[in-house]
Amino acid sequence: MKQIKLGFLNTSEQELKDLIRAWLAISLAFAIVMAGFSLSFNFYYTFIISALTVGLGFIIHEMGHKAVAQHYGCFAEFRAFNTMLWLAILMSFFGFVFAAPGAVMISGPVGRRRNGKISMAGPLANLIIAAVFFAAIFFGFKNALTAYGFIINTWLGLFNMLPFGNFDGRKILNWNRIVYISMIVAGFVFMFLHGYLGGL
Repeated sequence: MKQIKLGFLNTSEQELKDLIRAWLAISLAFAIVMAGFSLSFNFYYTFIISALTVGLGFIIHEMGHKAVAQHYGCFAEFRAFNTMLWLAILMSFFGFVFAAPGAVMISGPVGRRRNGKISMAGPLANLIIAAVFFAAIFFGFKNALTAYGFIINTWLGLFNMLPFGNFDGRKILNWNRIVYISMIVAGFVFMFLHGYLGGL
């Protein structure tokens, strides 16, 4: 597979296609939930907001895993789960999204410590993005983009911290409980701020 240098990351045509496909599908699913499906200005506007918040959070989450894995000398590339993408779009018509768009496939020297750090990079990226959106709100830039970007990235960060199955949280907890608890606390602080400020 031909590798492409993208900044400090190694990628490929296949990975870029999978990322774009997953980004569009997830953005569409959340836009349908938020605005309903219609060929209207409101739907297109909501799709753009979704792409810049949910989509951005998803892409940076996955690239966080990839960057740390490649730092450790591992092969790491995202692969979309096409069935799950179609399921996410289908479920959105019923008012909710079950989002499991794909995963970064990793091969190489990964032990418990490295696996924990690789796993941490994804939800940590979401919490950092949430903090950036919150700072924008705090300094007076309150709008649909910043409000939705704050809450959805907080939710993505917390959701991936579930401590079972193949979630990032289980691998982080197996590596370092203090890091795990600190990230959970940060996520719930953000959720509290969201509620305290009247849902923004």
